[in-house]
Amino acid sequence: MHYLIDESLTPCAPKELRNTDRQFVAVLTPDQWTQRRSTFELGIDIDPDPDVALGTQAEVNYDAITGTIFIPDHTSPDAPDKRFAFALDEKGVVLIDAQETAAGLVAAIAAARRWRRPGLERFLADFLMQIIKDDAALLRGYERELDRMEDAILADTAAGASERINDMRSELRDLDTHYNDLMDLTQVLEENENGFFREEDLRYFRTVYGRLDKLRDQASSLRDQALQMRDLYKMHLDVRQNHIMAALTIVTAIFAPLTLIVGWYGMNFEHMPELAWPWSYPAVAVLSVLVVIGCIVFFKHRKWL
Repeated sequence: MHYLIDESLTPCAPKELRNTDRQFVAVLTPDQWTQRRSTFELGIDIDPDPDVALGTQAEVNYDAITGTIFIPDHTSPDAPDKRFAFALDEKGVVLIDAQETAAGLVAAIAAARRWRRPGLERFLADFLMQIIKDDAALLRGYERELDRMEDAILADTAAGASERINDMRSELRDLDTHYNDLMDLTQVLEENENGFFREEDLRYFRTVYGRLDKLRDQASSLRDQALQMRDLYKMHLDVRQNHIMAALTIVTAIFAPLTLIVGWYGMNFEHMPELAWPWSYPAVAVLSVLVVIGCIVFFKHRKWL
C-alpha cells in the first residue's frame, strides 16, 4: 500500500514515489522492506525489528527516525501485542508490518481524514490518534465495571471478584506502559532533531502528547481504584469471616455451661443425691433452658448479637 499525502491520503503506485516531491506513506511487509529498502534512501543505522524490540520506542538515526510500535489487544488482553516497525525522514514514512495492523490504521485515515494543511506531521499525529481512538471509551468501560464491582462487594454478591480485580490491574498497568511509551515516541518526533518537520506544525505532536497524558493519568487513577477495590473486597471478606467467628464463639459460649452440666451429672459416683430426686430430670432441663436464655439476653445487652 502506497499513498501520497495531499488533502487526504491518495493511493498511488510504488514508482510514483520516485517521481514526485510530495511526501508519502508506504505500508510494506517485512519481505517487501528487505527487497526495496534501498529505494527509499533512508539513512538508517540499525534496521527496526519489532520481533526483537521490547515495546514502543524510537531511535534517531543519522538521517532518519526508526522504531517500533506495540499496541495492546483490547479485545483479548492476554493475546500478544500487535506490533510493527517504522522508518521515516523528511520525504515520508515507511511502515513495516507483518500483521496488517498498520495497514488498517492507515486505511481508516485515508477513508475519513481530510486536511487543510497536509503534511507528514499531520499524518503522523493522526496516525498516533488513530491508535488511541477507542481508548477513552475503553477506560470508561473499566470505570463502570469498577463501580458495578463496588456495588456488588457491598451487596455481598461479588463472587470471584478478587481474580477479576487482579486481571484489571494487570490490564491497566499495560495500558499505562503503552501510553508512556507513546508519549516518549511523540516527544522524539516533537524534538525534531533532524529537522524533518516544519516548526509551525510541531503543535500537532503537542496535541497528541496532551491526549496521551490524559489517558495515562486516567489509567493510573483507575489502577489505584482497582487497588482500593481489592482492599475493600479483602476487608469485606475479613468482616464476613469475623461475623462467622463471632457466631461460632457465641454458640460455643452458650453450650459451654450445658456441657459442664452434662459432664457433671455424667460422673459415675454412687452417692449423688440429685439422681434419686423424682424431679431431677425436669429441673436440669429447666436449668439448661434458663442458661441458654440468660446467655442470649446477656449477649444482646452487650450488642454481641
